[in-house]
Parts: sequence; structure tokens; C-alpha cells
Amino acid sequence: MKSTNPYVLITGATSGIGYELAKLFAADQYNLVITARDQQALDARAAEFRQNGVFVVPIAKNLFDPEEAFALYSDLRVQDIRIDVLVNNAGQGVYGEFEETDIDRELDIINLNIASLVVLTKLFLKDMTSRNSGKILNLASVASKLPGPWQAVYHGTKAFVLSFSEAIREELRDTGVTVTALMPGVTDTDFFNKADMQDSKAVQDKDAMADPAVVAKDGYEALMAGKDKVISGFKNKLQVGMSNVLPDSTVAHQTYEQQKPIDD
Repeated sequence: MKSTNPYVLITGATSGIGYELAKLFAADQYNLVITARDQQALDARAAEFRQNGVFVVPIAKNLFDPEEAFALYSDLRVQDIRIDVLVNNAGQGVYGEFEETDIDRELDIINLNIASLVVLTKLFLKDMTSRNSGKILNLASVASKLPGPWQAVYHGTKAFVLSFSEAIREELRDTGVTVTALMPGVTDTDFFNKADMQDSKAVQDKDAMADPAVVAKDGYEALMAGKDKVISGFKNKLQVGMSNVLPDSTVAHQTYEQQKPIDD
């Protein structure tokens, strides 16, 4: 018998903020569609989430390839699963000065952080507007408001995500569909390992890192309230506030100093 509970699709749902968001949705009796690259990890998380008595559909997709985003949508159409909430959480970065970083890896990051997010938003948004209901949560970052030496491509992609989210939210203002951007700062996830960023000054103080469960709760509450965006953490709110009044060149230099390797 098909469940009548609403479905949420969460990308990058096996760890970090995505995993914590999935727990919150499951606790509130949302059925889950979870996606990441590792089917084994997805299956393990699915078994965990099902303990809440909800349906969970784990689908392995490599969203570094935007065609996989199209395929994900098609798979759900075939299964007649209606997505009520879309959470575009998956994202990666790479650490280093742009001159020296690998362009192929950066193009993959652009595809993941921007292209696949745009594809999924486009396809599921059309369904949401046709029934005049739905919610979208896009993972931006405080990086979206700061020039990002040592992570130039990542910061650039997150600036896109925030601008994109705010633009389509305005287009949807007279509909029953909302778009919310979640803007965390440095958070205790596997992001920094994947970005080869362990030598950065920004990640040396583990105690200063945000708890992904707290970040997820901030995002979840903002999404459910229909807010446009939320900056998670008081320190991050201050940082973004300062960036709004300081010259961009000053902010860029501060970020350069904060993120450079510890032995520089």
C-alpha cells in the first residue's frame, strides 16, 4: 500500500548536514528519497531511517554528471513518487590557489554545486508549481557572501546558489512554493577531507566548528517557516554583517589570511 505521507528528496544524504536533515524529516514522518554515490552507504542509512516507520527510497547517482540529475527525476517519475520537498544539499570544494588546482576537479565541482542543482530545481519546481505547493532548500554558505581565496571556485558556486535561490523565490512569490537558502559556516563534516583542506588555518580549531545537527535544525526550521534564507550561527551572522560594510578587497584579504596553510 502506497504511503500518503509527503516525500522529501535529499541529495548528499549519507553524511554531514544532509544526514542530519534526513533524520529531522524522518522524525516528522516524511518519506525519504535519499541519494549519494555510494549505494552501500545509502542502504545503511535507509535501514536507519526506516526505524521511524517511514518509506525510504535509496538511489545511487553521481551528481558530478548533470545527466544523472535528469535520470534521478526520471526514475522517480517511473516510480510515481511525488516530491513535496527538495533539498539540494550535495556539494564539494577543493582547496588551494586557483593557479595550481586541478581544472577537471573544479569543473566537476561546478557541475555538482551548480549544474545538477539547477537541473533538479527546474524539474521538480515545474511539478510543484503545477499543484501550487512545495518547498525547496538549497545549501548555500556564508561563503556565498565572501570572496574566497584558497577556495575560489567553491565560493563562486555558493554565490551562484544564493543569488539563484533569491531570484526564483521572488518569481514564485504569488505561488504556494517557497525557496530557502541555508548558509552555514565552518561545520564539522567530511567536506574538508574531500577538499584536501586539512592544512588550512580555518579548520585547525575543531571546537569552533559548528555541529551539523544544529545547522540542519536551523535550515529545517527556516524551510518549514517559509523563510528566504538563514545564516546558521551567531559568529557567521557577524562575519556576513561585517562583509556587507567592508570593501570586498578587505574581505578577500581577511579570508586569504584565515584560510591559508598553517605553515605559510
